[in-house]
Amino acid sequence: MSQNSDIVFTPAARRAQSERGSAPAYEKRIAAGFPDRVTDELAAFIAELDTAFLATVSAAGAPYIQHRGGPKGFIKVLDEKTLGFADYRGNRQYITLGNLSENDRAFLFLIDFSRRQRIKLWGRARVVEDDDALVEKLFDHGYKARPERVILFTIEAWNANCSQHITARLSEPEIEGLFTTVQQQISALQAENARLRAALATREGAVS
Repeated sequence: MSQNSDIVFTPAARRAQSERGSAPAYEKRIAAGFPDRVTDELAAFIAELDTAFLATVSAAGAPYIQHRGGPKGFIKVLDEKTLGFADYRGNRQYITLGNLSENDRAFLFLIDFSRRQRIKLWGRARVVEDDDALVEKLFDHGYKARPERVILFTIEAWNANCSQHITARLSEPEIEGLFTTVQQQISALQAENARLRAALATREGAVS
């Protein structure tokens, strides 16, 4: 744990908690601080994700959130403090890149809809251009997209959020997997039904 509670619960947030009566519930957490390194739990969660949301802010304070996605595990753990992912060619608005050029504060919101879990990460982000080796390391070959650069995220604090109000949703591969399982179960039941019918017919024939 790190003494980084001011990053997660700013003085303004603490005042709001105190005014509304929730401050005692967070006293121990604030005193202990929040994790600021990749644990096995966090690494396993990240490895299963195919979507994320990256928040940045301009120098003037204008917020911006951009969806980031790719194959499952497109966000890579580079070391105990650093995450990275390839930045693909898109609509060329470059709002995230512009924000990071003047303010490196960033936030990653990670959510797994099927398991109804989410993790919030506060940190700093930077854009790495013209590093072919790093792009090669972070790009998932076979994915139909063109990587143009890399975004590296340095973790300052993270917190696993509760599952309340997350509506469970399944991705297409997850649905296909469940459908395959159901089909296999139906086939097994049909085969068992046919076997029992044959056995019953044999028994009735022997009796007659």
